[in-house]
Amino acid sequence: MLEEGYAAVTSRHVAAAAGLKPQLVHYYFRTMDDLFLALFRRLAEQGLERQVRAFESEQPLWAVWDLSRDPGGNALTMEFTALANHRKEIRAEIAASAERYRSELRTGIGAVFERYGVSAERLPPLVCSVLVTSLARVLVIERETLGMSSGHAETVAFVEKLLCRLEGERRRPSDLASA
Repeated sequence: MLEEGYAAVTSRHVAAAAGLKPQLVHYYFRTMDDLFLALFRRLAEQGLERQVRAFESEQPLWAVWDLSRDPGGNALTMEFTALANHRKEIRAEIAASAERYRSELRTGIGAVFERYGVSAERLPPLVCSVLVTSLARVLVIERETLGMSSGHAETVAFVEKLLCRLEGERRRPSDLASA
């Protein structure tokens, strides 16, 4: 999916990549939609697990920002979004999962804001969750897909300045181990 897009994914390509016969792919996945759904569900669960770990870190907002800016994750999200646009039967599953992710993100940001004394009225956690994920996704799409960079450095610097105000300078996991 990452190399050629979801439309190029066939049972033959999947079988060849896995070193299997195409019939075996159909044995486990009756249709390609079944395969896409299984893949999506697995990736969605992994995404939720990474989100939980981000909120458990010493700098949860930095961790969420970094997670949101992952090029691979954003590329897969865009492929599944395109797939949902063309495969109506998959759309509900993807939308439900995205709503769950956003809800968990809102809850996590709300808890962090409360801990930091950030007013939910001044900066609603739900609005922040939409802004962070959307902004990060657009920046990745523009850079990776279109080769655009105008305003990117300034926008990232602006967001990271806000993060510094809340959590201090970013410390990588390796920095935390030596602290």
